[in-house]
Amino acid sequence: MMGATRVANYDESQLQDFLQQCRCLTDSELDHALPPETEVPATLHQAMRYAVFGGGKRLRPAVCMAAAGWAGSALETARPAAAALELLHTYTLVHDDLPCMDDDALRRGRATTHMVFGEATALLAGDALLTLAFEWLARGGGKASVSSALQVCALAAAAGSRGVVGGQVDDLEGEGRHPDWQVVSSIHARKTAALFRVAAVLGGLAANAGQARIDALAVYGHELGMAFQIADDLLNRTASEAVLGKPVGSDRDRGKLTAVAALGESGARATAHRHADAAVSAIQPFGQNSANTVLNGLAKLSVERSH
Repeated sequence: MMGATRVANYDESQLQDFLQQCRCLTDSELDHALPPETEVPATLHQAMRYAVFGGGKRLRPAVCMAAAGWAGSALETARPAAAALELLHTYTLVHDDLPCMDDDALRRGRATTHMVFGEATALLAGDALLTLAFEWLARGGGKASVSSALQVCALAAAAGSRGVVGGQVDDLEGEGRHPDWQVVSSIHARKTAALFRVAAVLGGLAANAGQARIDALAVYGHELGMAFQIADDLLNRTASEAVLGKPVGSDRDRGKLTAVAALGESGARATAHRHADAAVSAIQPFGQNSANTVLNGLAKLSVERSH
């Protein structure tokens, strides 16, 4: 993807090192949070682990940990929140792939959960991942606190009918309708950006950041999420299935309300970069440091990724 996102202090090598560190920390936390595959009911727990450990990029946990670092805390402070985010995100993917929704057979280059374990088990695995996300966040990784309660409230608000679930409903009901950008933007804000927004906020809460920083992180996360989803719309139109790991062109085939349908490829690309720039601008008033480098890099990655 071409573009001109204006980010300061962006270092690709540093970003990749950071992402790898976040993946390791998050996967370790997830392994600890999830029941073992052999625990009864074994099939359900196997399906949960299959869905979670399916090769995801862990971008939402990375945003959460980067936000904690930006607010002056160690990355490990945000581990419970990062794991909860990935558990909840995975539940949305498992349910999105079901025949009653997007009916996808591939996710991240392999069979979707319902193709392997059946629709009923996949549905229940998604339910279990969702509830585990809140349990783990409430526990605070075994160190529950006032911050944990605030995090649970923030995540619940982002995930519910005014956030991810509501966005998914409008996404499904919008299939085949005229692609008006205001409608598309509203769906993107709730279905995708809400979870990136709360990822940044959870990181700030984990670090006990002040309200001004929390507010800045909320704007950063929203703008990053908007950029990410528009880039996703573009990739669904332009990438190859081998690289993307799922069917290409499915949005157009289903008549989905996407940024590409509403704005065209060039308009969507320009809009994605404007959102990424806005994400960077949100944190600039607090000065520049190494944590800004990572947040800036994540903004750039959101629009320049290949999958």
